Amino acid sequence: MTILIKQFKTLLVKLIYITTTAFVLTTPALAGDVSAGKAIYDGKGTCATCHGTTGAGDGIASAAFTPKPASFVIPEFRLDTDGDGTPGTDTDLTNTIKYGAGKYGGNVAMPGRSDFSDAEVSDLIAYIRSLKK
Repeated sequence: MTILIKQFKTLLVKLIYITTTAFVLTTPALAGDVSAGKAIYDGKGTCATCHGTTGAGDGIASAAFTPKPASFVIPEFRLDTDGDGTPGTDTDLTNTIKYGAGKYGGNVAMPGRSDFSDAEVSDLIAYIRSLKK
């Protein structure tokens, strides 16, 4: 019986190792390209208009908004779009970018950008995160 238990434990450890390895190898990386994200932020996304060229939430249009646009320099993300209790996760940022802040109780002036591909959103999030001081 003791030999059988040892064999079972060995098999269980191997199974856990194989499962973990398979998960790690098949899970896509979420990190985007910072330079591609900057291009979206400054260009197609027009994010700098409200969030500012440095991401401090002080863009030329920011004076017209209450609450002010989020600062990415000292990020204090307010929206918890997935209800996990942690605002500012990649999922929260993805949802806010794709569907707009108003959908989640944020500023309705923040438009959704459903025209952005998943790769563009990932790149934009990588750039936003790179602005933190």
